[in-house]
Amino acid sequence: MKPTLVIFVKEPRPGRVKTRLGAGIGMAAAAQWFRVQSGALIRRLSRDPRWRTVLAVSPDNAVNSRVWPKNAFCWPQGSGDLGARMARALKQFGPAPVVIIGADIPAIEVHHITEAIESLRSHDAVFGPAPDGGYWLVGLRGPRVPASFMKNVRWSSEHALSDTVATLPKDARIGLLEVLQDVDTADDL
Repeated sequence: MKPTLVIFVKEPRPGRVKTRLGAGIGMAAAAQWFRVQSGALIRRLSRDPRWRTVLAVSPDNAVNSRVWPKNAFCWPQGSGDLGARMARALKQFGPAPVVIIGADIPAIEVHHITEAIESLRSHDAVFGPAPDGGYWLVGLRGPRVPASFMKNVRWSSEHALSDTVATLPKDARIGLLEVLQDVDTADDL
């Protein structure tokens, strides 16, 4: 089976996406930045035949939005915190390796996804760390997602990566990729 790349993306509506960025540059500008950024990222990564690409969209009723490419496979993220939604995607699109990224990391290139998938040949999980203590990529191989995976994680904090790693089995082999910056605030731009 082909690996799956899942891109977590929100419909780019002012006041509903990138609100921390919007506090610094305005909500309309933040939504426009995200629309352009996510569109470029989706185009860049979804053309590679080595994996299938899924857009995990929010809100759920945005699966039919006209902002997504016409041939995109869109899947509703569903309810719950970020960890619950990511764990659901990892379960849904396994048992082949599944890699999840956000759509707000301008530096992600095809080689990053290739490296993540390659890392999963010899690791149980792979993470792309962010400088703020979070991560821009998470991937798992194999059909099982541990029941505790991504529970009790302090999201949007400097503890997100360490908390997530702590939810994995103690003997899990973990690969780390290059550190990349996501865009959350005007300073990040």
